[in-house]
Amino acid sequence: MPGSTFGRVLTVTTFGESHGPAIGVVIDGTPPGIGLSVADIQKELDRRRPGQSAITSPRAEKDKVEVLSGVFDGLTTGTPIALLIRNEDKKSSDYDNLKDLFRPGHADWTYDAKYGVRDWRGSGRASGRETAARVAAGAVARKVLAARGATILGYSREIDGVRAARVDPAEIERNPARCPDPDAAPRMVERIEKARADGDSVGGIVEIVVSDCPPGLGDPVFDKLEALLSHGIMSVGAVRGVEIGAGFEAARMRGSTYNDEPYSDAGRMRTRTNNAGGIAGGISNGMEIVIRAAMRPPASISRPQRTLDSSGESVMVEIVGRHDPCIVPRAVPVLEAMTALVLADCLLVQAACRPL
Repeated sequence: MPGSTFGRVLTVTTFGESHGPAIGVVIDGTPPGIGLSVADIQKELDRRRPGQSAITSPRAEKDKVEVLSGVFDGLTTGTPIALLIRNEDKKSSDYDNLKDLFRPGHADWTYDAKYGVRDWRGSGRASGRETAARVAAGAVARKVLAARGATILGYSREIDGVRAARVDPAEIERNPARCPDPDAAPRMVERIEKARADGDSVGGIVEIVVSDCPPGLGDPVFDKLEALLSHGIMSVGAVRGVEIGAGFEAARMRGSTYNDEPYSDAGRMRTRTNNAGGIAGGISNGMEIVIRAAMRPPASISRPQRTLDSSGESVMVEIVGRHDPCIVPRAVPVLEAMTALVLADCLLVQAACRPL
C-alpha cells in the first residue's frame, strides 16, 4: 500500500518533493461548517518555516499557503480541502556533487533500494520539507478539535542534554529554542550555536500536552490511542522514540506508585496522578495527554564523513548548503500537527460508534 495517506475518517494525503514546484496536501472527511481561514493555516506554517531565527536554516521559504478547494465563505464545505505551498528558494545545485553518493544518516540508499530511482535534490520526498504539508493539514484538524474545547501545546523539553526544569507556556514563543523555561532557553541556544560552529548538529526531546481532550477516544485492540499517536509521531522522519505519560520511567516504578487513583471532581472523573498520560486501556480518560518524542541530530553536517558512491566505492563527503543544526524547535509545530490529526480523526471515528 502507498504510504502517503494517513487517517481513517479524517484522511490526509501529502504530495510533492523538496525541490519540485510545490508541496501540498488533500484533506478529506472534514465536517462542513467549521470556520477556517488562510490565516488559521498560515499562522502554523510560519512557526515551522525555515529562516525564522539565527539557529535555523537560512533558506528563505515563505511557505505561503493557497487554499484550492473545500472552503467557501470562510467555512469548510465537507468536500476535500486541497492546500498548496510553492517551493520558492530551492538551490538544487547545492546537491550536484551528491547525486551519486549515499549520504550518512540520510534515506539515499534506502530510497534507491526500494524504488530503483531517487530524487537526489535535497532528499526529494524524504526531505523534512514534506512536513510543511502536515502542518497545514494539522491547522485544519486543530479547528475540528477546538469545536470540542481541546487544545494542544508543544515545546522543546530538552536540547543537547539541557532540560527545561519548568513549563511556562508564555515563554515558548519568546525564544528561538521554543523552550518553556527562561533559564534553560539561552543554554539550549548556546549548545545549538556551538554545534553549528563545530560543523555538527544536536538532537533533543519535544513534549506535547493535550488539554481538555474528550474521554472515550481510541479503539481496542489494535487502534489504541497511544498506538495511533505513536504512529503519527513516529512518521516524522527525525523522531527516534515516543513515550506517553511516565513512559520509560514506568519500568522503574511499582504498581502502587504508577497506578493513577481516580476521584470525582464535580461529577467528573479525574486521577490524582497522571502516569498513564491521559490514556487508559488505549482510550482517552479526560486527563492531559502527555507525549514526548526523541529527535535525532540532523543528518546534514559539514564535517567530512566516509560513505559509498553508487558504484560501491568508498569516498569522503562534506555536505554544504543551508541546514538546521538542530531540528527540535521547528519540529514542535510538526508534532503538534500530527497529534491534532490523530485526535481529530479519533473524534470523528468516535462519533460514528455511539448509538443514535
